Amino acid sequence: MLSEALTALAMSGGTAVMTAAGTEAWQGFRDRVAAWFGRGNARRESAELERLDRTAAELAAAEGGQLERLRIRQEASWQARFEAFLEDLPEDERERAGEALRELLAAGAAQAQVSAGDGGMAVGGDVHISARKGSVAAGVIHGGVQIGHPQAPDPSKG
Repeated sequence: MLSEALTALAMSGGTAVMTAAGTEAWQGFRDRVAAWFGRGNARRESAELERLDRTAAELAAAEGGQLERLRIRQEASWQARFEAFLEDLPEDERERAGEALRELLAAGAAQAQVSAGDGGMAVGGDVHISARKGSVAAGVIHGGVQIGHPQAPDPSKG
């Protein structure tokens, strides 16, 4: 039997999976969730990735009222997965896994809260922007960009 805190954490896990599915945060979140379930076992992690991908695909294919029912069912299903996984762990590992899940969910929540206004760029994690061989790279560009040598200034204006 799980403690009340771990049961609440499992419930938050199910909600977080449904909140992240179909968003820009999904890819990174699903990887972290699969790694949490995998606990270093590549085959188990791969199976969880497949399960998470099926969840996202089902949600993407659902329409109208069907979508909300599916979300509720999937959220409960993921909550049950988190609970069962935690229950199956030895008690000393259960607390460590609970703490790791708490950190995973906190990081996911922080990433989901990132937003930017029109014409802006918001990043909830790492971003790397680079340019090579005379190209242009930027997160956001307001105005024109020209590659090449700048025009010489007009001597009469300057």
